[in-house]
Amino acid sequence: MNSVAIVGKPNAGKSLLFNKLTGLNQKVTNFPGITVDVKLGKTENLSIYDFPGIYTFNALTKDENVAIHKFIDAIKENKISSIICVLDATKLSASLRLGLEVQHKASQHNIPVIFAINMMDEIKKNNLTVDIESLKAELQASVIPLSAKTGLGIDKLLLEIDLADKMEIKETPTNFFERSKELAQKFGPQSDVLFLKQSKIDKIFLSPIVGGLSFFIIMLMLFQAIFTWAAPFMDAIEWIISFIGDTTTQALPDGILKDFTRDAIFGGFGSFLVFVPQIFFLTFIVGFLEDSGYLARAAMICHRPLKFFGLSGKSFIPMLTGHACAIPAIFATRTIESPRRRFLTLITVPLMGCSARLPVYSLLIAAFIPATTFFGGLFGLQGLTFFGLYFLGIITALIVSFIASRFSYNRIQDSPFILELPPYRIPHWKPLFSRSLQSAWQFITKAGAIIFTVTIVVWVLGYFPNGSEHLESSWLALLGHKIEPLLSPLGLDWKYGVAILASFLAREVFVGTLGTMFGIEGADENIVGLADNIQASGLSLASGAALLVFYAIALQCVSTLAVMKKELGEYKTPTIIFVIYSLTAYILSLITYTVFS
Repeated sequence: MNSVAIVGKPNAGKSLLFNKLTGLNQKVTNFPGITVDVKLGKTENLSIYDFPGIYTFNALTKDENVAIHKFIDAIKENKISSIICVLDATKLSASLRLGLEVQHKASQHNIPVIFAINMMDEIKKNNLTVDIESLKAELQASVIPLSAKTGLGIDKLLLEIDLADKMEIKETPTNFFERSKELAQKFGPQSDVLFLKQSKIDKIFLSPIVGGLSFFIIMLMLFQAIFTWAAPFMDAIEWIISFIGDTTTQALPDGILKDFTRDAIFGGFGSFLVFVPQIFFLTFIVGFLEDSGYLARAAMICHRPLKFFGLSGKSFIPMLTGHACAIPAIFATRTIESPRRRFLTLITVPLMGCSARLPVYSLLIAAFIPATTFFGGLFGLQGLTFFGLYFLGIITALIVSFIASRFSYNRIQDSPFILELPPYRIPHWKPLFSRSLQSAWQFITKAGAIIFTVTIVVWVLGYFPNGSEHLESSWLALLGHKIEPLLSPLGLDWKYGVAILASFLAREVFVGTLGTMFGIEGADENIVGLADNIQASGLSLASGAALLVFYAIALQCVSTLAVMKKELGEYKTPTIIFVIYSLTAYILSLITYTVFS
């Protein structure tokens, strides 16, 4: 089986081409450096590797350095038999600079290179041309015009891959920069036409007033979508789980099996599943912003204000990614050229409102904030509260970065802010929708395993020794009362203490733990209506607000701490951050409780 490598600049469309060739739904993005791992896909007779995007073989970032070494090692170790170098037809000079370097490296190991000139649909749409035959003669290699978006030229590319072993490989010149400019000027499109078209849109999105206002509205709509727009889907899932739960438990005889099914599976784990639609909406909208090219503009808009806090415009991408999960967001900090700004971004990413916080926020907001809507239901009070919590995390991160940048870590090297603005594009809906579904499913499978395990442990501790509806005399109650003195100043009882402790494994466990405990305590109550149970328990608004603030600040994720240790190479900093964020969360929660009381 032949092995083919796909390489190219970020935003050249190589990952979308990879999807077209293999049928796999891999991450396709429109911002430099998001893809870090080498992806592998297989067809009937090909193994295809999608390498991370790079600009040249002179790495500017840690991310690029890793990608370059992986590619060179693959060449030296004869892991690949041919290379597809994807060129962006709309930015031919910059793409050819890398393409010529790839061709030179490949020729030293007798590996044929096929140049796939992508974005030809953009070229035709703007009535421009690329002289394919002349480029083929100059490069002395196969040159295939295609569009990874529409599928144009894919069949011809596959045919060329089959014939790659018959290609004649010749020695190539090394004046990459001069030659790429010359070839692009002679045979490429009039790039100033495309640049002027892009500039007209940028005058809106990058203007000081309209650009900033647009950014604020887009971010507000993002958080409204997570809560308000996802609500009907959440209600539907809650109804389905309740219906199945009621039907199942009624069919079971009274006893421990019926209690476990009702309280642990449907009452605990079922409460967690209700929040999956929010993960889908979060991934879909962030993916849309990535693929459209807007995120790079957002990074530019954010650079000036973020610079004041010691961060970079590129810090915006990991910080936004952190609203899905802190772990990929920490890896995304590798795209920041400045080691100092990368470090500051890395330590503040855990303050972003990740998807693990979503179930906690949603539960407490549903329990305490009225479902008031306005502007025809487009905006809601609960959604605005949601936005406020995420805003709190961002503000706290900026304050932390400001303090850290002024009083410490000045010894860490700094470097300038460099950013390429990709062209505006209409996102490709199929992979966008598919990876949003995949993200929601991964949330269920990864978090679900932990939550299910914790739910069983909590149920056992809460059920025994006296069975259902005797939670106060259970083993769990004994543990909860030990830590209750810490929480009583916040108006919280031992049940919430147990849920907080359990959620240090993963924040979303808080929901399943409470669901299980309320299920044990009230066997005849609604199986999934956890917000109703919290309201009925008499928990005050002040305590609910304190809990929200605590979860917005505290670093309750073992996996995040492990990844931070891996990236920093030491335990000291993650430990310090864990302690500081936990103490800060408790103090701010105490202040919040006092204000609302």
